[in-house]
Amino acid sequence: MARLVEQSYMRFPFRVGADGPETSERSAHVRGQIEQVLFTVPGERVFRPEFGAGVRNLVFEPGTQALEELTRRRLIASLAEALRGEVDPKTLEVQVEVEGEKLRILISYRLATLGHAEQQRFVLGAGGVGG
Repeated sequence: MARLVEQSYMRFPFRVGADGPETSERSAHVRGQIEQVLFTVPGERVFRPEFGAGVRNLVFEPGTQALEELTRRRLIASLAEALRGEVDPKTLEVQVEVEGEKLRILISYRLATLGHAEQQRFVLGAGGVGG
């Protein structure tokens, strides 16, 4: 069985501990990048106005199949750009499901250099975000 070799990345948001800058492993780093895409509203970043998917705003939209498909396509495009070099773009899959007042997002991918498969799950509702 192949052993997964983890690299250290600067933790986001950036924090400095007693021993210097805090770090995170690759899986946590990629999840952090995914969270940035999901929860950043387009136009929120001055120098990258197209960045983000703003999924929190979608919780209050009527749950239709068209909304699910539009959200899925927007996420695939945004994530492919944000995760370039970290994730094999051919393996990036996004599933979106609207159920009542909840928006469920499942993101599957393989880490580019390691080939290690991962999934990240997010559940958004009127009460907040779950994982």
